[in-house]
Amino acid sequence: MAATPQNPAASAPRRKVSRHRGEGQWAAGHFTPLNGNEQVKKDDDGLNVRTRIETIYSKAGFDSIDPSDLRGRMRWWGLYTQRKPGIDGGKTAILEPEELDDRYFMLRVRIDGGALTTQQLRVIGELSQEFARGTADITDRQNVQYHWIRIEDVPEIWNRLEAVGLSTVTACGDTPRVMIGSPVAGIAEDEIIDGTPALEEMKRRVLNNPAYSNLPRKFKTAISGSPVLDVVHEINDVAFVGVRHPEHGPGFDVWVGGGLSTNPKLGVRLGAWVPIDEVPDIYEGVVSIFRDYGYRRLRNRARLKFLVADWGPEKFRQVLEDEYLGGRKLIDGPAPEQPVQQWRDHIGVHRQQDGRFYVGFAPRVGRVDGSTLTKIADLAEAHGSGRVRTTVEQKMIVLDVEQEQVDSLVDELEALDLTARPSTFRRGTMACTGIEFCKLAIVETKQRGSTLIDELERRLPEFDEPLTINLNGCPNACARIQVADIGLKGQLVLNDQGEQVEGYQVHLGGALGLQAGFGRKVRGLKVTADELPDYIERVLKRFQAERQDGERFAAWAARASEEALS
Repeated sequence: MAATPQNPAASAPRRKVSRHRGEGQWAAGHFTPLNGNEQVKKDDDGLNVRTRIETIYSKAGFDSIDPSDLRGRMRWWGLYTQRKPGIDGGKTAILEPEELDDRYFMLRVRIDGGALTTQQLRVIGELSQEFARGTADITDRQNVQYHWIRIEDVPEIWNRLEAVGLSTVTACGDTPRVMIGSPVAGIAEDEIIDGTPALEEMKRRVLNNPAYSNLPRKFKTAISGSPVLDVVHEINDVAFVGVRHPEHGPGFDVWVGGGLSTNPKLGVRLGAWVPIDEVPDIYEGVVSIFRDYGYRRLRNRARLKFLVADWGPEKFRQVLEDEYLGGRKLIDGPAPEQPVQQWRDHIGVHRQQDGRFYVGFAPRVGRVDGSTLTKIADLAEAHGSGRVRTTVEQKMIVLDVEQEQVDSLVDELEALDLTARPSTFRRGTMACTGIEFCKLAIVETKQRGSTLIDELERRLPEFDEPLTINLNGCPNACARIQVADIGLKGQLVLNDQGEQVEGYQVHLGGALGLQAGFGRKVRGLKVTADELPDYIERVLKRFQAERQDGERFAAWAARASEEALS
């Protein structure tokens, strides 16, 4: 047919019509598995792997484990294979998973709100010594991580943890992971509201619940009624922050969509004030939105932060109210106030509501061992009431210490190299697991962090400004490098001789709090591991020389010249 003015399409080239695949959102009808991880979860709920571990794998050994369980579903019960010894960081991204896998596991014990009894802490310590070669790292999400775990020992470890009310369920995997909370909830004199009842109800609703055991990816939760903002709420998928409403009194401000890794985003406020008895409903609604609307097509876009960035807080709140709260409208509320304190880690001696004291102390970069944990349990029983806490800064706290017992406890902790009077560098340095055990890591972190503390204490003994130094073994930001004063992202770099060695990309001036922001990267700045103490000493001396009155490191780093930061 010839083209005519009435039929211009007859001469136009034919366009290829493509159907948009969508983002894999269940609520949009995209149920077909879109990647291997989604297929594994569709084939069998990760919660079900426990039965196979108990009845098959622990009896037949490592070689009997189905690969889909080994590198997938076992995470639903806190288990990851650890890195095979002797594999350097240059091979991390090259080798296949089975080449990186050791025959031993990391096992993560979830400690919601960081709350432990001394009985629980003692069991954690005993299991470490009996089954984990003494390992027991405190994480920046209040958990404890074992290494060197054999599959044959896992059922016995579970039995003994569960006998004292602990668990590893959904400590990893595409699930609601540990719920971090203020380590001094219900304790601190300045607390706005105690979030513990809400946290307990949130756990009751979602843990071990198949309705929430297949999320697009991991889901991180925080709740705190502390005015010092002590749970890094800005980098959680959902967070509840204590505030006082001018009409309704104490409650919680709701934040959603935070997260770091290779595409960091800070959480945003929904602008809603929530009373404590409604927090579990809001929490369940947010988790359900993630389950139903979260992006499942591409694994690297499957965190809630991407959905929140696309929707914005107004639409997110509207969907929450209309579809998950039965049309109930949330009350508008105020933002949290700026914390007065610069340190928010509860280190040192602090008065409690009841007149007793709590004592926060600093292990080195979260590294402890089972023997030390049992000694801490002994000290807490001798000087307190039998309650201890872990923090989101890889630290610990003993609660309920009578005034006359404080000095004795502080001295006995000091004898264990667990100081309640740490230097800035001991107090502010964190490190992820690193290449020692992690299959994703490129460089070593824990020992380097400990050595760095010693070097900086020796070189800068008078430095006492609040400062955070976070070391990460890879780009995934488990140690929160983008929001540290000095964030160190592990990578291989060239030294002066042109040799490839362990080193770090440097992020400077990151922060959390109500002035939260990501650190600045100086163009081309990479530091070898050996140069690290020299570099940090140089930068901190420049900060001391150039800072204005009362200026914090993050503010100085934001305005300093690249030369001053190099």
